[in-house]
Amino acid sequence: MGDILASEAELLGLVKEYLDFAQFEDTVKTFIKECRSKGKPLCKTPASALRDSKTLIIQKDLLTAFDNGDQKVFFGLWEEHIPSSVREGDTLAQKLEFYLHIHFAIFPLKCTSGKPDKVEFEDRISYFKAYLETKGAALSQTTEFLPFYALPFVPNPTVHPSFKELFQDSWAPELKMKLETFLSSTLKASNTPRLFTLYKESGQSNKEMLQQLHQQLVEAERRTMTYLKRYNKIQADYHNLIGVTAELVDSLEATVNGKMITPEYLQSVCVRLFSNQMRQSLAHSIDFTRPGTASTMLRASLAPVKLKEVPLLPSLDYEKLKKDLTFGHDRLKAFLLQALRWRLTTSHPGEQRETVLQAYISNDLLECQSNSQRGVLQLLHSKSDVVRQYTARLINAFASLAEGRLYLSQNTKLLRMLEERLKAEDKDLLTRENVLGALQKFSLRRALQSTMIQDGLIFWLIEVLRDPDCLSDYTLEYSVALLMNLCLRSAGKNMCAKVAGLVLKVLSDLLGHENREIQPYVNGALYSILSIPSIREEARAMGMEEILRCFIKEGNAEMIRQIEFIIKQLNSEDPPDMILESDDEEEEDDEEDHDTMESDLDKDEVIQPQLGELSGEKLLTSEYLGIMTNSGKAKRGAQCPAGDGRAPAGG
Repeated sequence: MGDILASEAELLGLVKEYLDFAQFEDTVKTFIKECRSKGKPLCKTPASALRDSKTLIIQKDLLTAFDNGDQKVFFGLWEEHIPSSVREGDTLAQKLEFYLHIHFAIFPLKCTSGKPDKVEFEDRISYFKAYLETKGAALSQTTEFLPFYALPFVPNPTVHPSFKELFQDSWAPELKMKLETFLSSTLKASNTPRLFTLYKESGQSNKEMLQQLHQQLVEAERRTMTYLKRYNKIQADYHNLIGVTAELVDSLEATVNGKMITPEYLQSVCVRLFSNQMRQSLAHSIDFTRPGTASTMLRASLAPVKLKEVPLLPSLDYEKLKKDLTFGHDRLKAFLLQALRWRLTTSHPGEQRETVLQAYISNDLLECQSNSQRGVLQLLHSKSDVVRQYTARLINAFASLAEGRLYLSQNTKLLRMLEERLKAEDKDLLTRENVLGALQKFSLRRALQSTMIQDGLIFWLIEVLRDPDCLSDYTLEYSVALLMNLCLRSAGKNMCAKVAGLVLKVLSDLLGHENREIQPYVNGALYSILSIPSIREEARAMGMEEILRCFIKEGNAEMIRQIEFIIKQLNSEDPPDMILESDDEEEEDDEEDHDTMESDLDKDEVIQPQLGELSGEKLLTSEYLGIMTNSGKAKRGAQCPAGDGRAPAGG
């Protein structure tokens, strides 16, 4: 109540000022009469006159602080009385503020008789450097201001040729004139009633916020539709490719038996593989009887489409980032991990994403190239559930890209850390999902496969998959895909042979699961382990063939083909593959030469910024912007040869 009474006179004055402006003469008389009868205080001095007087005082104080070199007083008044919308949105204001910071930074060098105070100068230079790394970073790409970013690092700016202009007698007076002009126009009292101004500013702010939110919604919906179309096309191409592959396998078998393949049949199969744009013309214009024609045209149809240029993202101060990720408070760590992941997952595939990833790698963001005991990867053991989850999400994002997997594999301890977290994490489902996703993608590299098999990860997967209905779709799909990848190795098959009955029961149960996305991986795992005679014997004893034939009756054409291959393997009497583990180890990595950044990486965010709290790209560019552009290392050559069609990197 006391606050209301203290401001009541000014509030009533605002109302009277508006009524005077709108020429409600009778209303003004009644208003004044009623205020007096009720004993309400009414501000006698017009609000506009008060503003005029106050404006002159503020302007005088700012100019006095400028002349005296008192930067604390000046910038205190500057931030208090110059609206943030002007300071942050007006280019003229930003440039003027930049030069004002220079004025106060070099003030001890210009305005002291004799030798300047070294301590004071160092304090001012530190203040100026902090400004350059925060608010001043926005002008780091402007040619006009670029030389001044070196000012904090020059021992004696007075003799440096780049800063000669700053120490001329005319520089400070000219700057003061610009300041006076700016203050006069910005702080000038308006004839418009204050009540109207307050209403307009509030309404404009809300309107801009609504427009921004609406724009974000439209953009999100647009991206969703684009991704949905891509998903549908990829799914259709996948089914088409599997069907064509099966037909070609049948054709090869027929050829072995002496049957001829006609050019017309080859033409019909190959046309199905070409892009839609080429299909109409190919059917009649190309001679498939000529050797090499089909393969040549198929490669031509897969020529990459040239994408439009996408701007590169601003560079970051990675040393500061790593320091705050290691020593900052948990909420800051979580926001930084989230922002770094978003920068990777939302970047455009191609040069922009490659540049982001190469900057992360060349600056060793996750400290995979060091043996630090307090590195970023140690956040997997954080006491904070959110920090552990967001660390796992970022590692999973790295693992979604071939170069990222190569980078992460340099840390010999990371795989074991992920395995420990996978087995220990029982509080946070999303943490376990992302750890599992990263391990599945790591399983495309043979050395990491061997470690997972030796660590008994197959037994953990089998135990988890015994009750698939209690698993999320993500956990189920990635668990089965990881199991299949490990079962493709002879060591993995031998591990399965130790618990053959349990493995076969789990896989046969999964054949009937409602999630159809896991079927190719279940079929692949079954086909692989049935190459071991002891597992075949166990499968026959449990009536595996009858179980499989039940699914033939219900499955689609592709499912039927895969199960027929499994039954053929089940009834085979061939000895197991005679591959020594040492030879197996020397084969090339099963790394697939493509990147898959799934949308699940950014699902169900558990932290949201509060009012005034920065997050995402705004947090990175406001607090961690690098002054110089990060030059990532030259892109490595093709170190990850294409795989053989095993589980995709994305699961």
